[in-house]
Amino acid sequence: MNGLELLRMLAARGDSSPAIMITGHGDIGIAVEAMKAGASDFIIKPVRGDALIASISAVLGQRETNEPVVARRVAQAQLATLTPRQREILDHVLAGQPSKNIAADLGLSQRTVETHRAAIMKKIGAKSMPALVRLVVSALSAASSSEG
Repeated sequence: MNGLELLRMLAARGDSSPAIMITGHGDIGIAVEAMKAGASDFIIKPVRGDALIASISAVLGQRETNEPVVARRVAQAQLATLTPRQREILDHVLAGQPSKNIAADLGLSQRTVETHRAAIMKKIGAKSMPALVRLVVSALSAASSSEG
């Protein structure tokens, strides 16, 4: 059983324990799947000890407070600042497409796509792709929970 299968099995059982996905084969698509399956965080190997401790602390801290609700609202607000073109590029990035392919699909230069990607990361305040994925998944889960 792999980590995604384990997360899905736990979710099917109604177990909402925090889970940190640690993988050596991480990409954006897997990160999105893991977060949707219930992972509280997603870390790509090799893992630095301080990064793992920070992740554990953050996950445990969220369980003890109302931070998830606040984090979701912040995530939605940050995503709302993106331009339509940035949202379009973000969708391609989250689908795991490299800048070269995004550029070809959208009829842009690779440099333009990379400039947009950098602007997206800056606007959202994400320092890494896993952080960006966490923010987007958080915003999407807030949107879906407010629709129902």
